[in-house]
Amino acid sequence: MLITPKDIIYQDESIIAVNKPVDLPVHKNDFMPADAVYLTKEVGQLTGVSVFPVHRLDAKTSGVIVLALTREIAGILSRQFEQREVKKTYLLVSKGLPGEGVFDSPVLIKKKKKRQAAETAYKTLSTVETGICYKQEVNVPISLVRAMPQTGRWHQLRQHFAMNRTDILGDTQHGDWTLNKIMTEVTGVKRLLLHAASLEFQHPQSGQKISLEAEIPEAFDRVLTQLAGLQYSLA
Repeated sequence: MLITPKDIIYQDESIIAVNKPVDLPVHKNDFMPADAVYLTKEVGQLTGVSVFPVHRLDAKTSGVIVLALTREIAGILSRQFEQREVKKTYLLVSKGLPGEGVFDSPVLIKKKKKRQAAETAYKTLSTVETGICYKQEVNVPISLVRAMPQTGRWHQLRQHFAMNRTDILGDTQHGDWTLNKIMTEVTGVKRLLLHAASLEFQHPQSGQKISLEAEIPEAFDRVLTQLAGLQYSLA
């Protein structure tokens, strides 16, 4: 199984939260085969109870996700997410020097084929200098960034950082393919470096504040360490 007891962050009679591994979809869709592996199936088999998703987390994103154990609880929690009452914090590794601020450009909603308002607060936590050079890029710095989306649009963080030329490393849909290739060649890491680090919300039964954290994957440190000072040039 892809989900094991050590992946469970929190569990009580109404909710369960897990540290979702990268490349695991949250639930089944029409494009998956009958025997496909997905989060709700894995957690259900591990715990022996039915679980219900209450918010989205892209398959390529790892980190904390909360699931409800009844449909009623799922409805209560879903409304908290819809009403933006949940504090979501992500960690990511980006190209360049994002600094600190708010991205507020509208992002594309794939299913609707139109753009909608979106807002992401962000702060650079650390930066490593490199000697990576390719195309028009020279000595590309790499940054560890904390991001707090105020809205929950499709691929919002990936789109916002790509729009501002601070692409998230490992993003094969919106990001810098050449830098992704260099990252994988040097470090062996082949994943989106985007991680749902924490969630804060109100417990659907007790009303108490719940704060959940998911440990940052080892791949983040490996990329930052191995790319620091790297001399790499593509003619």
